[in-house]
Amino acid sequence: MQTGPDGNGAAPNVGFGRLIRAWGYSMKGLRAAWRDEAAFRQEVVGILLAIPLALWLPSRWSESLLLIAVLLVVPMVELLNSAIEALADAVSDEHRPLLGQAKDIGSAAVLVSLAIAALVWCAVLMP
Repeated sequence: MQTGPDGNGAAPNVGFGRLIRAWGYSMKGLRAAWRDEAAFRQEVVGILLAIPLALWLPSRWSESLLLIAVLLVVPMVELLNSAIEALADAVSDEHRPLLGQAKDIGSAAVLVSLAIAALVWCAVLMP
């Protein structure tokens, strides 16, 4: 039997097994975000509607790829914001100014990602 670095019998966190476990954790996180985060669901639906448009509108494949890539930044930042919010909520139910500030900053990051996406779409699609 292989033992982990601490000798406790756990499988070492290396190789293909690590990739499989990481994939599982990522899928678990995506399921949790889909289940618990309305903003994430709205962004995913918006992306699914916008991807065909991104493939149809621009004349070059590189522009289509850019439009799709910038769309994917939004839910990525939303996932990070949701993680910050979940951690802040787990730390304390009381009003704590620094936890509130962390949540507000995460929300601002989502807003900035939306603005970047809008600017890129405008830049690509305007003549």
